[in-house]
Amino acid sequence: MATVELTADTFEKTVTSNGIVLVDFWAEWCGPCKRFGPVFEESSEKHPDVVFGKIDTEAEQQLAAAAQITSIPTLMAFRDSILVFSQPGALPAPALEGIIEQIKGLDMDEVRAQVSSPASAEANGPTQA
Repeated sequence: MATVELTADTFEKTVTSNGIVLVDFWAEWCGPCKRFGPVFEESSEKHPDVVFGKIDTEAEQQLAAAAQITSIPTLMAFRDSILVFSQPGALPAPALEGIIEQIKGLDMDEVRAQVSSPASAEANGPTQA
């Protein structure tokens, strides 16, 4: 599956209507983004069960601000509409594959329990895969 361009109009629907969604926040002028792009695209071909979305932070500045993007590229992963991973920096292919496998292996009942517990959500922030 090829990557899809996400916008403010399509982001929420994409995240809420798919099991696993990886989002690459990038910009045309960003050298590390350009190096990570082909890695992200190649991974999308290997995982047809995962939606790979790209958000151009220049074109979608409000969306990038809402996601609190301060460095690009930034990779975010959602599973069952829950943010389970967020990390800035270009990843090598093996690291990206490892993250995808960890996300697929998450016990989502446990993740939902952590998210629904106000004390643990405040203390831990988003779950890292």
